[in-house]
Formats: sequence, structure tokens, C-alpha cells
Amino acid sequence: MSDTPTLIDGKGFAATLRAEVARKAALLKQRDSVVPGLAVVLVGNDPASEVYVRNKGKMTVEAGMNSYEHRLPDTTSQEELLALVRQLNEDPAVDGILVQLPLPAQIDSDAVINAIHPDKDVDGFHVVNAGRLATGLPGMVPCTPLGCLMLLKHYLGNLSGLNAVVIGRSNIVGKPMAQLLLRESCTVTIAHSRTRDLPAVCRNADILVAAVGRPHMVTADWVKPGAAVIDVGINRIPKEDGKTRLVGDVDFEDVSRVAGAITPVPGGVGPMTIACLLSNTLTAACLRRGIAVPD
Repeated sequence: MSDTPTLIDGKGFAATLRAEVARKAALLKQRDSVVPGLAVVLVGNDPASEVYVRNKGKMTVEAGMNSYEHRLPDTTSQEELLALVRQLNEDPAVDGILVQLPLPAQIDSDAVINAIHPDKDVDGFHVVNAGRLATGLPGMVPCTPLGCLMLLKHYLGNLSGLNAVVIGRSNIVGKPMAQLLLRESCTVTIAHSRTRDLPAVCRNADILVAAVGRPHMVTADWVKPGAAVIDVGINRIPKEDGKTRLVGDVDFEDVSRVAGAITPVPGGVGPMTIACLLSNTLTAACLRRGIAVPD
């Protein structure tokens, strides 16, 4: 057992990745006179979404790319939103389209996501990109699982042959995370709420990815000594002073007693999501034009 696990610093790694994207964007502008453009659509005024959109816009500009924000009222109809998506699909200045989730109740999220052109789907949620990922074809990969994989490879190196358990089967994190780990030749188990003896399944994992949205669900007795633990959860829980604090799906203090490496919350996976979004936008700009991503 390790009393001092390796802290997987997503915040630091994300800053390095954003700087690398900015360097390549500058080369792309110099070489091909191309400035990648990211369009972000926000429907309504959800406070958390407002913060995400503001951060995405700021970091897009800092990376030397164009940011286009479209803010619509929460009374927007599905057809009005689809019309905007069609407009952005046709706009040559836009390389990536991101519709901020969640959407108001009157709008079908899947219909909107699948209306985005797959080559501009920098979130990687389109059914075509899900199929590309599953069959090993090049395409846009969801940002959060992509960020998790980058962290794992940076801290562990070669993942081939390792046992990986992903808790959660969402289309946004769980399933694409499993596909990415399979691509790295891991032996992958997707666990979920119906899994029998979930702690025992998790104890077999060399890599444990928690993405269920339940605070402190994973405790030390679920974790194999020396395992790498990636915590995707972002949960707000009350503090004694009446305010809230952010915690993950993993009980960080408890699991740190046995894990070999672990991501904190906040400062772990979260910052990687926006960094990978910028990376995907750069990739999309090059793929759409049939040019190589600058080295």
C-alpha cells in the first residue's frame, strides 16, 4: 500500500496541452492562413453553463482561435435551435460546434447533437463519431474521456494488458472511455448500477474510472492497492457553514491510502475537458481542409 500516491495533476497537464494547441494554431495560421473557429451555443441561463461557456470562450481566444458565442433564451424552440445548427454547419469560418448541455425540457438533446455535422462535432457525441470510435476510424472523440486517457498515458505510460474498470455507461463518458481503453489494449469491464458485487469487480482493476455522479461512492475497500484511480465525478455537497463544496465520485482521502495514482476533484479531470475541446477544434479545422495538423 502507498501512503503517498502520485497526484495526477489535471490542471497542470491541461495548461501544457492548451499551450501546445496555441503553438500549433499559430503554426497553422502561418503555414495555411487558417484560424480555427469554435461556435458555442448556450440556451437559457443555467449558472453552471454560463461559467463553462465563458471559460471556453476565454480559453479559445487565448489559444489563438476564433470564438463565436450564440446565446438563446430558454423559451427557444427545438426548430429554432436546429435552424441555428444548420447555419453553423454551413458557415466556413466555424470548424467546431458545441451546444452546451443540459438543454431546456422542450428540446430533444439527441436530435440537436445529431444535427451537428459529424466533422464539426468537437464534443464527439454524434452517432457517427460514436461509430467511428467503436470501429477504430478517425473522428472526434468526447473530450472528458480523451482527457482521462491522456492523463493515464502520461502517468502510467503503456497501458497494454492492464485491467480497467469503468463505473458508468453513459454515452458521454462511460462508453467512449471503455472504447479508448480497448484501443490501448486494456482488458475492459463496464460496471454500473446493476453490476453484482460492484466493489469486488472494482478491486480487480489496475485502472479504475469512476463516472456515476454519486459523491464519495468509491471507498478504499473498492480499490486494488497501487491502482490508478480517475475520478470524473463533479458533485456539490453542503458544508457546515451552509455553503457547498465540490467532491468527486471517489472518497479522495480514503482511497489515497491505497491508490498508486489518483486525480483530485477539483483540479483533476475537469480542466482537461476544455483543453481537449480546443485540441479537437484544431484537429477538426485541419481534417475539414484535408491538411496535416502542424507538428
